[in-house]
Amino acid sequence: MSTGAGVDVQRRLEVLVRDFRSSRPPMPVVVLHAEDSADEDRVVSLVGELYAGHDAHGSRSAVAPLEREGPTEVRRAAGLVRDLGDPGRWDGRRSLYRRYSFPRLRLVRAIEDAVGELGPDWPRTPSATGVSQALPDPAQTLLDQLARQRWRPRGESRWSARLNLFDMAHILPASLVAVLAALLARTDWSIALATGAGFLLLLLLLDNVLPGRAPIFLWLRRESRWFMTTTFLRAASPGRPTDVSLLRPVRSWNAIAARAHDVAEALRTGDDFQLQLYVLALCEDLRDNHRRWSWDLRGFKRPRPPVLFLPRADAGNGGIELIKAVSDVRSRRSELDPLMIVASVRVADVDRLQRSAISEPGTAPWSWYQEWGRSLRAGQSPSRALSELPWVIKVPLPSGRLVPPADGQRHCVKAVSRPTAARVVWSLHTFVLVVAVLVAGVGLRADELRKDYCSASLFTANRDTVRAQRDSAPTECIGIATGDVRFADWLPEGGKAPRRDQVPWTVRALEQRIRTENAKVLAEHPGNYVTLVYAGPLSASSRERASPVKGIEELAGISLAQSAINDNNTVQLRVLVANGGVDMRHQVAMAHAIARYAREDRTVVGVVGAGRDLRSSRETARILQAAELPVVSGTNSATYLPREFANWFSLAATDEWQVEQLGLIARQLRTAKKRQYALVLARDTEKTDDLYTDEQAKYGETMLRKRGFSLLPERRYEVKLGRPALEVHTERFCRGGRIPSVIYFAGRVEDVPPLMSHLNTEEGCARRQISILTGDDLSKADFSDDGQGVTAGITLYHAALARLAPERTTLFYRNAAKHLRTLGMRSPVNPANPALASGQTALAHDAAQALYRAASRGGKPQRRAATWVNLRTVRLWGMATGTIDFTGAHPYRDRRGHSIVLNQVRGADDGAPLTRVLCDRSAGDARPLTVGQCRIGGSG
Repeated sequence: MSTGAGVDVQRRLEVLVRDFRSSRPPMPVVVLHAEDSADEDRVVSLVGELYAGHDAHGSRSAVAPLEREGPTEVRRAAGLVRDLGDPGRWDGRRSLYRRYSFPRLRLVRAIEDAVGELGPDWPRTPSATGVSQALPDPAQTLLDQLARQRWRPRGESRWSARLNLFDMAHILPASLVAVLAALLARTDWSIALATGAGFLLLLLLLDNVLPGRAPIFLWLRRESRWFMTTTFLRAASPGRPTDVSLLRPVRSWNAIAARAHDVAEALRTGDDFQLQLYVLALCEDLRDNHRRWSWDLRGFKRPRPPVLFLPRADAGNGGIELIKAVSDVRSRRSELDPLMIVASVRVADVDRLQRSAISEPGTAPWSWYQEWGRSLRAGQSPSRALSELPWVIKVPLPSGRLVPPADGQRHCVKAVSRPTAARVVWSLHTFVLVVAVLVAGVGLRADELRKDYCSASLFTANRDTVRAQRDSAPTECIGIATGDVRFADWLPEGGKAPRRDQVPWTVRALEQRIRTENAKVLAEHPGNYVTLVYAGPLSASSRERASPVKGIEELAGISLAQSAINDNNTVQLRVLVANGGVDMRHQVAMAHAIARYAREDRTVVGVVGAGRDLRSSRETARILQAAELPVVSGTNSATYLPREFANWFSLAATDEWQVEQLGLIARQLRTAKKRQYALVLARDTEKTDDLYTDEQAKYGETMLRKRGFSLLPERRYEVKLGRPALEVHTERFCRGGRIPSVIYFAGRVEDVPPLMSHLNTEEGCARRQISILTGDDLSKADFSDDGQGVTAGITLYHAALARLAPERTTLFYRNAAKHLRTLGMRSPVNPANPALASGQTALAHDAAQALYRAASRGGKPQRRAATWVNLRTVRLWGMATGTIDFTGAHPYRDRRGHSIVLNQVRGADDGAPLTRVLCDRSAGDARPLTVGQCRIGGSG
């Protein structure tokens, strides 16, 4: 500052700025005037210096012109305030944060401009022929004009004002977009993003482009809410609505239209109301621009109050009337606004400001403000309202202080200006950083979800299925298929079996058939159904011969049972499909998924399947038992599971009992009083989860020893690169002096062809008659001419789990012809059909029928605990494998009455396989097999 008076005034103003940083003190109108009229120009220059100083300090400041056109002083003052609605007038060199916005002031300007466009004869008398039911003609004319202006001031370009994305008119569409995106969250993220962006662009197009209409959601804008709720305006006409509501758009629109008409009529007069309404809108906009607890904390980011400078307030520019209007409006309102006004007046105009607080310039910097604060309450009282301007402080400046200081230097006075915490923490840069971190986090999270789950979008995932991969094998989808998950999508060619001529179904077709049936159950029989889960191997390794044939056949049996049950029963059956991976290697993860789902869906009554005996089978059974889910397995022959778990029911003969029946054949192969060697050849299971092989080897060795064979040391062969490494073992036992005549093969069906090849080429074995005994896994073998052959001189004896019932005793084949023929099944549909010969489909069908019978006892859906209990009362005649009888299945004990078949396969002289059933038992027949029934003839 260049004068002592300037330093004094600036110091006092900066004290106010300092307090404004931490609180919201009342802001006065400071009127400066010289004591001597000769110094008036110096006071004007002082105000200019104050403006330059505040602008340099970062205050948002505006300066009024010295002259202004207008017919009256009030009109000139109103025009001055109208111009202050331009955000550019408040810009400065170091202004903090973003520009001000003046939506309330713009709304008042728009209404005034609309009145001006309607001409001097508005409001006219309503027409006698076209009166609106809701509003009179003048009001409708006003609304039409406002719509043409888009409720903007006249002359303002549609695109000149920056788009304020934070008005409610834009927040609400954005909210709708967010809701829409949430609804689309289960779709692909790119589709959801494109849909949301398109919806938002449509709303912006409707809001900004279409001519002749009001903006969308006008009644929810902040200026509209202020317009309807301020008590400054006169009361609405009786019977007109006075409130706005998100849920009542028509009533809200009528309320705004009525208020706009009332205000337009008042603005038409051009009296003090017009000026005071402008001042009120300006003060309210500035108060909103400095609101601390707003979404952007803008009040904390603007630590300096806005300052309006009037270098010479007089009648020519309406400045004095503006000062009076500000004092009058503040006296009528309870809210404090942040606007500070610094003005200078001529000595002759001081009396026009009437009485107000007067400060002596020689007093302490803060005392004049304290004196004014003490008199503020009394100055606003009604008894003194006609004689005082309580919000005005007049500061006389003596000539001696309007000269440069003694040291001849210019002085700068400034309050503390360190950045506020809000500017640092809640700033655009912080926002961009946070958004970048969030976007990166969301991207990483979405990538993790896509890597972990079979079905995932940008934010969510179907957690009922997870991805799993071992070594270089293809990725598998493990768990229970819900939502849009299809296991066929993870299989080559939709889960087609290697030989479609024998197994015509695909996983895709069977899944779709089950889902179609489920949809019908839910739509037509809500609340009158039970749900079972099929748990099987529905993944394929990279090797074609390891495709999920077992899973396909079992899934066909489940689908057939569902269709047959729902056609003939009032309680319907819903089926969910779960995948345990290749060879059920991920069955524990699958069991956890089933248990989690069952906790949410009380209609799940049990599990069918889990047909692979692995080291993880105990944990799988334990998880399902903890979830109170009974398991009915068609093909799992584990001996220990029914002995250790009360929830385990199996249609398959146990390994121990199977081997005992194979002992009838071994007894016939044993020559009395002659030393015969036997060998147990088993897969090496050290690095695998396979327990079936160990069980078969253990019981096979015991059986051979009991039959009097001289046992050679057990041999374990490895599987390398998907192939059994049998060469070393066949060389050793075929070239030695102790060649086994009986081999108990505890391996898998896919290892049989290599074994036959090696036995046929090794000198010691190629010239001998060798019998191979093995378990039920060979029931999946194909011994046709173009399938797995048997070398001449080698006789293969194996057990099978299912003796298929004759056609006359069961409806299984009739139902299969009805429901599965559409999936490509060949005729005739009978026990000899290649698609049914292995018994896997029949066993899965019978297991599902047994579980359903327990779950629908008495013709009503049962809970899972009741289903578990009811299973021990199930006895079903006429099933595909005979009679399914669990009435004798005591907990933790072996069950009797399993179905079994003992087959003989040998090679003829021409290499053709000759297959013969030695003996069998249907399910439900507990009579023991005898040697006489299982004669091997002269082929041993």
